[in-house]
Amino acid sequence: MSFKAVVVGAAGGIGQPLSLLLKQSTLVKELALYDVVNAPGVAADISHINTPSIVKGYLPKDDGLQHALKDADIVVIPAGVPRKPGMTRDDLFNINASIVRDISVGIAAHAPKAFVLVISNPVNSTVPIVAEVLKKKGVFDPKRLFGVTTLDVVRASTFVSEAAGKPTESLEYRIPVVGGHSGETIVPILSQTQPSSNFDQSTLEGLVKRIQFGGDEVVKAKDGAGSATLSMAFAGARFATAVLEAASGKSSQQPEYTYVHLSADAGGKEIESSLPGKAEYFSVPVLLGKNGVEKILPIGNTTDYEKKLLETAVSQLNGNISKGVSFVESSKL
Repeated sequence: MSFKAVVVGAAGGIGQPLSLLLKQSTLVKELALYDVVNAPGVAADISHINTPSIVKGYLPKDDGLQHALKDADIVVIPAGVPRKPGMTRDDLFNINASIVRDISVGIAAHAPKAFVLVISNPVNSTVPIVAEVLKKKGVFDPKRLFGVTTLDVVRASTFVSEAAGKPTESLEYRIPVVGGHSGETIVPILSQTQPSSNFDQSTLEGLVKRIQFGGDEVVKAKDGAGSATLSMAFAGARFATAVLEAASGKSSQQPEYTYVHLSADAGGKEIESSLPGKAEYFSVPVLLGKNGVEKILPIGNTTDYEKKLLETAVSQLNGNISKGVSFVESSKL
């Protein structure tokens, strides 16, 4: 089984490597690349790769977004401006919110049944923007809308394996990362690390901070030349592949962590009732199926330290979510 995949923002720092990775997937039969500039050039370049999918590039002129989205099975959205030194993800809101809103209007009209994967930051707010637009258009399905938080899981695996003195074994380390996708809303549940690792409190706190603010390392190292684009593209492609594999009928063996509306499954109510405060959206462990979210799994037992991290995350997330919802309420669609 193969699918039509769309990358919106395909000419950007995340979009190009993400498109390259999706071109390699045997699950993709058609790859539509859309951006405000350079998408046809990226498509021409990638189209020379000898994998079966057909690649086409689209620009805004001649209803390019409409044609790109038509018959889409999955839409991945890395569109928007990247972070610069000193910027937080929330600093990006005013620019990226409008971009994501307008893309969402196009999805509602031309690909209402597609799986929608949001990478554009701040994810804590942009996912609610997409949801509110789809609600207003009468096509919202919480099982098919995802905020991509896979990079937090990837970083956690890398950083924990390094701290354990086993850097070459990072693939073996599975660490649940829940909450949101910025700073202190990111909550690594290190007590559930598999294989188990014991760290002193100082090392533990250092790991949590590094996982929460790992993006800052890249922004600083690139010295004004960009943010975490390549690792984000890897994480985005990994999650997109998991969604497509599940849609093709391959049962999910391991949970994926993704930022979803907790109404996507009954398990979301259990998580919401276990949290130290109300949160309509949360990054949670999910099993994927043919229709997207098949099951939301419990977060599991947490330490007192992790409970405090969750309290901080929930308090910050509510403001992020409200910001996205209010933006759509004040918009003319």
